[in-house]
Formats: sequence, structure tokens, C-alpha cells
Amino acid sequence: MSSRLLYLNAHQLSAFAWQGGRLLAEGVFASDDDGLRQFAEYLAGRRGSHFSLLANVAEEGHVQELIPFLHGRDRQALIARRIGQHFLGTSLAAAISLGYEKTQRKNERVLLSALTNPAHFAPWLKAIDTAEAPLAGIYTVAQLGGLLLKKIGQNAGRCLLLTLQDQSIRESYLVGGHAHFSRMAPLTDSSIAGIARSFAAEAGKLHQYLIGQRLIGRDDVLPVFIVAHPQSIPAIENACPSHGQLDFTIIDSHAAAARLKLQTLPEDNRSDQLFLHLLATAPPGQQFAGEAHRHHYRLAQIRHGLIAAGLVALLGGALFAAKNTFDAHARREEAVRLKTEETDLARRYQEISATFPQLGVDNDSLRRLTGRYGELLRQQRQPGPAYAQVSRVLDRMPAIVLESIDWKNGQNLPSTVAFAADSPEITTVRASVRLERADTRQILAVFEQFVDALKAEPGVTVKVLQRPFDVESGTALRGGDGIDEAAPARPFAVEITRSSAP
Repeated sequence: MSSRLLYLNAHQLSAFAWQGGRLLAEGVFASDDDGLRQFAEYLAGRRGSHFSLLANVAEEGHVQELIPFLHGRDRQALIARRIGQHFLGTSLAAAISLGYEKTQRKNERVLLSALTNPAHFAPWLKAIDTAEAPLAGIYTVAQLGGLLLKKIGQNAGRCLLLTLQDQSIRESYLVGGHAHFSRMAPLTDSSIAGIARSFAAEAGKLHQYLIGQRLIGRDDVLPVFIVAHPQSIPAIENACPSHGQLDFTIIDSHAAAARLKLQTLPEDNRSDQLFLHLLATAPPGQQFAGEAHRHHYRLAQIRHGLIAAGLVALLGGALFAAKNTFDAHARREEAVRLKTEETDLARRYQEISATFPQLGVDNDSLRRLTGRYGELLRQQRQPGPAYAQVSRVLDRMPAIVLESIDWKNGQNLPSTVAFAADSPEITTVRASVRLERADTRQILAVFEQFVDALKAEPGVTVKVLQRPFDVESGTALRGGDGIDEAAPARPFAVEITRSSAP
């Protein structure tokens, strides 16, 4: 949105367009019905601009107030009440904080400023509101004085600033860059010599006024800054020699314009263009227009915010779509590459497999056979755990002599055949009991001890296939039976069934 500046004085309103450091005059409108009509037409043709109004009027008041330490709405309500007490009947006011006192109460010093003749602004503000033109704010020349000195490198805590506008001299008393007092003095002689004499006379009058108001001391040295055209500087220097109370500094308006990067140089002693350029480039944070006057400006801000958010969303969507397009293109290229590699690998596999000997079986059958073989390998058991179990028992019983041992997995099948994981392991042990000078009962006792030791192993069932003696149910054993110093070995056989591997 383009920026346009309105300059209002006591007699007329001037409109300017600001483009790249240049002020372009677009119209001058008198304070009558015809001028207001022309101004309304001017606004209607520039609906895409927002406007800032700079006022140079005599009816401007400033007052300092000390208020309690408050925040938010309470502070705003108190400031509005104080403005109403000092500047009754105007809504064109501004409040500037001057800082807090370093006391226990921490009171705040506030500079209250107001345009005390709102009727002079009313027709122009009504035309702006009727045209629904965005008004950014209302500012004053005195308000921009401190900013002007700061931008051109003249930092003074307490000083006077004298500038020429609209056939009058604007006299501002600045403290810390803020205008604490400002007035307009008429210029009766517009010649260079007359302007120089007027600057000197008004500086002296304002100095005496400030002393009378006890704003400065009688012996205080007060810096005075005068902005003038280069051709007028020699005459002003002659008319305004520095003395004990006033220290004059003449500011070249062309040099100031260069420091401000203003492309349009002032043609005479007037400083209007300097203040308008400042307003366009660095508007103050406080302004005099109420929210009712800035309603359309707020709407324009919201509208532009929504447009900016939409553009950001559109740009984000475009970037996201571009990223997805790039990713899709990359994946398509990767798919083509993988397809090419697959084709190459398949060709190489065919070349390599053509050199293999023919097995006489198709690939599906071979795959099933190898899968079945792997399954059998996983299910196959070894006799090692069963043999280790028998070995542990034989180590504890030296009277038992092992003659043979047979192991199989499953019922009545060879040991090389694999079964499911829950098929039993059957171990057949054939051994003999060898004891010297032992009777039958002692040999049977050793045999029973051997069987009990086998049964003590977990998951084991023992079945006796052959005992050392054939004992019939009707035969009795006597204590001396079988005693023989050279007794033969008594063979026996047992079957050990293990339900699962230990």
C-alpha cells in the first residue's frame, strides 16, 4: 500500500506522495466548501493509500502530570481522566511516559499533549472517514522536533528549536527529545534579514518566558537550534550571536536533508519537507487521533494481515507441492533404476544357473524338499543327553559293567529318523552285575539301586526288560543261594524312556 502525507496548517491542507525519499506535491485544498469537495475527490481516487496527517497549528497544549504506578486499563483510564481535566472538549490527545521516579511509590511522570481546537480538524477528518480512507495517525511539528535533532546528530537534553513554517516561526522547548512547550509566532518580514531578526527576537522572548515559568534558571545556558536555508545562514549568524544565556547553532537545511536522505531539497527557509520526510520514514510511537478516526486504518491492517497470511500459506503450499513433485520424480527415477538392476540381476542369474548341473526336478519341488530338510534338521535329536545320563549313573556304580547301549527316537524306528519335538527317546541299556563272593540278594540289590538311580533323573521312565536272575513268583530265594567265589556276571537289560530332552 502506498503512503501519502497530509500537511494541515491554519488555512489549508496540502497532500504529498512519498516515493523513495522524494516528496511529490499532489494538491492544495483551502478550508472552505470547495476545498473540502476537492479533497473528497482526491481521497476517492486514492483508495489504495494510507494517510498520515502532520499538523502545524497554534492550538497545541502540553502539561506534565505525576500519576501513581499503574498498568493496563487502570493506567489508560487515569490518563484519559487527566487529559479531560486539562484539555476539556478535545479527543485529539496523546500521552508520553517520561519514566518513573526512583522513590518508594515509584510514581510515573507523563507528558500530556493535545490539539485544543478539534473543530479545525473536524471537516477534514469527516471527509477522510466518509471516503473510508485509512488514517494512520495525526502528528504535530513540535512532536517531531526532537526526532529531527536526533537524526542530524544534535542531541541536546534541554534546548530550543526554531523552524520556519507557513509564514510563522515554530518555537519548541524540548527536554529529552520531547516538546514540553510549543508556540507559533507570526513572521511580518519575510526577507532574509527580517527572518534573521525574527529568529533572534523570538529566541530572546521564549527564553524570558521559560525563566518566568521557572522551567529554566536565569543563569542556565540554553542551546538554541535554528534550521535555515544555506543562503540565509550568514544573516542569521550575524543576527544571533551566542552570549551567556543562549548558545545558537544554525542547521543547514540542505545538510539536514542529506543526513535524512531526503531527495527533495528545501527551496527556502521553510522546514515542512524535513518534517514530512521524518513522518514518512520514522513516525513517532504516539499520535493524536482516536481509535474512531483510525477505524478504517485498523481494518486495512487486518486486511493486509490476512492477505499476507494468505500469501504465506500459498507460498508454503507451493513449496510443499514443489517438494512433493521433486520427491515423486526422485522416487520414479529410483524405481526405474531398481527395475533396471532387477532385470540385470535376473539376466545374470539366468546366465549363472545355466552352468549348474541338471537335477531332474523342478524349482518348486526342490524348494519344498529343501524346506522339509531344514525342518527335519531342526526336529532331529542326538543321543548325547541320554548317553550322558546313563554315564553319570555308571560312574557312581562300578559294579555295573556296560555291555551295549541302543538309542532311538520314537517307537520301534531307527535313530536316524526325526520326529516331532514331543516324540519320546528310548535308550536300551544292556549290562551285567559283577561282584565277587556275592549272593543273589546282593546282586539284586545292586541292580535295584541302579534302576532307582536311573529313575531319579527328571523326565525318565525305566522299564526292566531282563533281570539278573529269573525270579518266579512261586520261587523263594535263600541267603546262601548263588554264593560262588568265581560267580559269573549276571546280565540284565533295561529300557529308559525320556519324554523330552533335558
